[in-house]
Amino acid sequence: MLNSLLAFIAAIALLVAIHEFGHYSVARLFGVKVLRYSIGFGQVLWSRRAGADQTEYCLSAIPLGGYVKLLDERDCAVSFAERGRAFNRQSGAVRMAILFAGPAFNLVFAVLAYTLMFMHGVPGIKPVVGTVEPGSIAANAGLREGDTIVSVGGQHVLTWESATLGILDELLANGTIRLDVSAGSAAGSGSRQLLLQAAGHESELTEPGRLFAGLGFKPWAPVPDAVIGELVADGPAERAGLKSGDRVLAVDGIAVDNWADWVELVRARPGQLADVRLSRGGEELDLPVEIEAVDSDAGRIGRIGAAVLLSPGQFDNMRAEERLAPVEALQRATVRTWEMSVLTLRMIWRMLVGDVSVKNISGPINIAQYAGYSASIGLSAFLSFLAVVSISLGVLNLLPVPMLDGGQIVYTLAEQLKGSPLSERAQMIGQQVGLGLLLLLMSFAFYNDISRLLG
Repeated sequence: MLNSLLAFIAAIALLVAIHEFGHYSVARLFGVKVLRYSIGFGQVLWSRRAGADQTEYCLSAIPLGGYVKLLDERDCAVSFAERGRAFNRQSGAVRMAILFAGPAFNLVFAVLAYTLMFMHGVPGIKPVVGTVEPGSIAANAGLREGDTIVSVGGQHVLTWESATLGILDELLANGTIRLDVSAGSAAGSGSRQLLLQAAGHESELTEPGRLFAGLGFKPWAPVPDAVIGELVADGPAERAGLKSGDRVLAVDGIAVDNWADWVELVRARPGQLADVRLSRGGEELDLPVEIEAVDSDAGRIGRIGAAVLLSPGQFDNMRAEERLAPVEALQRATVRTWEMSVLTLRMIWRMLVGDVSVKNISGPINIAQYAGYSASIGLSAFLSFLAVVSISLGVLNLLPVPMLDGGQIVYTLAEQLKGSPLSERAQMIGQQVGLGLLLLLMSFAFYNDISRLLG
């Protein structure tokens, strides 16, 4: 929890700082006076003034946002000498440029994060298909166990991560998922084209964790033998007397054929005392194991603190890594940022019309969990997390909702068309509508977070 909290605060502070620096730098570029540049809201914890304008730079108590305060006659009295530097005195084009700069800087940062990620190397699992459910959408399209997905929607894929993004994009575009697959692990071996007809199932398939189950297939996953590897110090397994190298044979009389069986039986027994039969040094013995109960996205599950023992290089042939030279990495990063931006907009629109589940909306609790998880995996995963959140922050802020940058841009455009500022009443109504929409969005986000925690 502490790792997740620290990773979340670091990520949000960085992305907010970048967003606000966009507003700040473009405002200064056009000569608009910046009064305050704050990371966080609420009580100021630290501040200092610097520069010819004596801009106040602040760190505030609530690290879930930030703001740049510009000189503006609508907020405070402005001396005659500085009126030309007030935000409200600028042309419509200048004001829109300042407003647009925040989201733009988030998108530029996403490109840079993806570039570093591709240069560092993106590890993953080859997109090989596991079991296919008879009569499912995947089976009806001709997808078979052991197929390797070569491309999705005409875009070449190397890992399950890129394949999943492509499948989501195709699903939300028109409901038809175009796959090029090969019948073996080598691309081009028995290559064929498939069309997965998923139109009308978008809401079901975009439920968290339902994409592959709804399509009717599973990505390939290693199924090693049920042999105990590393043990968590003072965990339930170690306290019960299990040792590295033990081969699990049965749990409460139910035979265990592989590690997946063992994990499933443990997860199904939170807080229970299980009788575990195992083989050690050619002998069989029974040990009572008190299974720990933990909360997860799937609800309350069992855990004993034992990892699988894998032979060195056992599944190396299923690993894939995308590592690119700087120029190619920049090109791929630009394309990925564009694709993720379009996907975000499609998800938002389809949620509004009811075609996509609102359970996809995540709040700070879920984002913090992903922050900690990605940070623990490695640099590439954390860079990918930062890029995705930065894109979301940029795209959401460009939506035409009052109180967001996009809403302020719409106000400015309306003023230009009208030839005069909007009335205070119109702006007040807009602010109230915007606040209501944001509160509704936050309510959905917190409800989803709490629902996931409670299972």
